[in-house]
Amino acid sequence: MIVQQILKSKADDGVVTVPPGTDVSHVAEILATRKIGTVIVSVDGKTILGIVSERDIVAEVARNGNVCLIAPVEAIMTKEVQCCDRGDSADSVLERMTAGRFRHMPVVDGAEMVGLISIGDVVKSRLSQLAMEKDALEGMIKGF
Repeated sequence: MIVQQILKSKADDGVVTVPPGTDVSHVAEILATRKIGTVIVSVDGKTILGIVSERDIVAEVARNGNVCLIAPVEAIMTKEVQCCDRGDSADSVLERMTAGRFRHMPVVDGAEMVGLISIGDVVKSRLSQLAMEKDALEGMIKGF
């Protein structure tokens, strides 16, 4: 399975972005309200400046207390964002996420962001693929 197939299977293909200068507290509110794990920092919704996850916010609060909540998102965002493209395999994306210990990866076409996939999206697609393979093998064994 490739990333493009995962994107097509998602119910919502929109990526939540926030502009630079957004307070960390507002980012936390967006994450909680939308029940999502990450936002992309972007001026135009297509160019990636950084990524911020709920884990980033919790770590910053643990380090510096709640004063970090009034800081701009740039103070805590990850600037070196790992991205994939539509043609990458689900297995390669899963390997990169596991090795890097992160759960969300923007999908890019050249320099433009076209989607976002989570480790949950990749696992779900992999489980679906395994179920189809299991059914095919059972059919072959049973002679269907």
